[in-house]
Amino acid sequence: MKTANIAIFQRNEEFLNELKNFFDSAGEFNVCAAATTGDGALEALKSVSPDVALIDPALRGIDGIKLLDYVKNANPSCCSMMVSEFDNDKIVNSAINHGAIYYFIKPVSPQAISERINDILNDKSTAYKVSAEIRDKRKIASLDEKISNIFITIGIPPHIKGFVYLREGIKMAVQDPAIINKVTKELYPKIGEKYATSASKVERAIRHAIEVAWNRGRTDAISSIFGARVYIGNERPTNSEFIALVADKLILENFI
Repeated sequence: MKTANIAIFQRNEEFLNELKNFFDSAGEFNVCAAATTGDGALEALKSVSPDVALIDPALRGIDGIKLLDYVKNANPSCCSMMVSEFDNDKIVNSAINHGAIYYFIKPVSPQAISERINDILNDKSTAYKVSAEIRDKRKIASLDEKISNIFITIGIPPHIKGFVYLREGIKMAVQDPAIINKVTKELYPKIGEKYATSASKVERAIRHAIEVAWNRGRTDAISSIFGARVYIGNERPTNSEFIALVADKLILENFI
């Protein structure tokens, strides 16, 4: 993978320097801009076009949400990610709706952020990539964005491992619906191999993600996503049922 230009906009100067030092020393990244204020970030973005932007929603001056809007309009190919101490559904939803493709909750290590960036940049080179021009003209989101928006709406938080594993499983089921009949022997092991973990840990993390969503009691949101009251009360789907449900919805909407 080619060197990725990364912009770091964090209110906390100590954390900003920690991130900057890490990415400066990592061979696959080039820190092209850094600022502790929204105004400083905006000024920097007028002269650089980063591949990745790590944005704090609580920037002074122009806040992180407004900065997301600027990046989305000025540099649609940039992968904007939020890095925040706020674990709040309203803020997370706002960030995703304004263009963030991932939301980290502090404390988070630079290494963890780096790994997620690499995952996302690698995904951009696959068949799931949708150019900004086509996306604007047809007003459709990429497969990753669509799945993430579904998760956020029904209450699966982006910072848990199951979020990423479940998204990967749904993408696999969209491309190969038959894999839903081989979740234990094929789907979990493939996800585990990609993320350097075991199939059993993938299964548990996905189950936990679904449990979190259902425990939050957003049955109306869940029903609105799928167009019907698919589960009632405390009843919740198995991993394979949920993956199949979302994959079928996306296939019907031509997200393939």
